[in-house]
Amino acid sequence: MMRGELLENAERRRRWSFDDKVRIVEASFETGVSVCSVARRYGIAQGLLFTWRRQAREGRLGGDEQAPVFVPVAITPEPSLPVPTHQSDDPRAPAPLRRPRRKSGVIEIDLGGGRRLKVDRDVDAAALRRVLDALEGR
Repeated sequence: MMRGELLENAERRRRWSFDDKVRIVEASFETGVSVCSVARRYGIAQGLLFTWRRQAREGRLGGDEQAPVFVPVAITPEPSLPVPTHQSDDPRAPAPLRRPRRKSGVIEIDLGGGRRLKVDRDVDAAALRRVLDALEGR
């Protein structure tokens, strides 16, 4: 016959608060930081941190408030137009192409399904949020 005992000081799973999860997930997305080092720093399994990262990307991290949604971002240089190397003496010839002035701070958001949205650094954040919400069907 086997006999079991109930231990009062038995170790239980740690319950992470929503704010703790967000802080840990954000730390794991920092440039140059590995998931392994973040998991080790907070004493959690790497698999748990990968699960939280996936849940955060899907907006399902938990908590009473809306979880931050992390999306992959790719930064690509804008192609530049070639500058002609010679000018024509013909007055009827079109004016030479000039390299367009580059806007600094242009953000291109890939919405999926072949849809892209470009905004510059002066975009009104509230207006952009309304546009993104409308595109997501909220």
